[in-house]
Amino acid sequence: MNNDFVNSLADLDEEKTLALVHEAVAAGATALEIVDLCRQGVEIVGRRYAEESYFLSDLIMSEEILRGVMQIIEPLFPRTGSGQGRKVVIGTIDGDIHDLGKNIVVYLLRSHGFQVYDLGVDVPPEAFLAKVRETGATLVGVSVLLTYCVNSIRKVVKLLEEEGLRNRVAVVIGGYPVDDKVLAYTGADCFGRDAVDAVGIFQRITPGHARARG
Repeated sequence: MNNDFVNSLADLDEEKTLALVHEAVAAGATALEIVDLCRQGVEIVGRRYAEESYFLSDLIMSEEILRGVMQIIEPLFPRTGSGQGRKVVIGTIDGDIHDLGKNIVVYLLRSHGFQVYDLGVDVPPEAFLAKVRETGATLVGVSVLLTYCVNSIRKVVKLLEEEGLRNRVAVVIGGYPVDDKVLAYTGADCFGRDAVDAVGIFQRITPGHARARG
């Protein structure tokens, strides 16, 4: 089932993907197991987009499929209090409209007890700053798929510094192009390799955390 599911999501076969999710749930698969399969499928979609074999319409279709998957498995997410109500401002950065990975992180964070403010996609750096000031959040998550949008993540960090908020706000980034070099360039604190990894980072990171690989 695993390869079938990953391939059906990567191939944008909505009917088959959702049918396989129902089968997996009936067979006792956990929400996190299904999320990991989604991650694998999403990575293939991202690769095909980067290689220009997929286009914007394909990304939109994959996002619709993922939303359908999440509607099925959302009640299965383990509910824990590990987030202790900590506030997270999260969004996909300015110029980028991809939210597959971000949406998985949002679901997982909420299931772990975090209070999440999801700004959506194509979010200007100033909007991250405004939401942090409005909510008092101490955690910011920034998602990116397009390499040329990385500069805007750097601006988010710079704005927090200029407003005197950087020492109390930890910034976690993630997405297809993110690596150690991007982390160093943007000045963020950590990066997550995938959604489950990102949630673990949010659970343990604190403001003032030294920049580190996720």
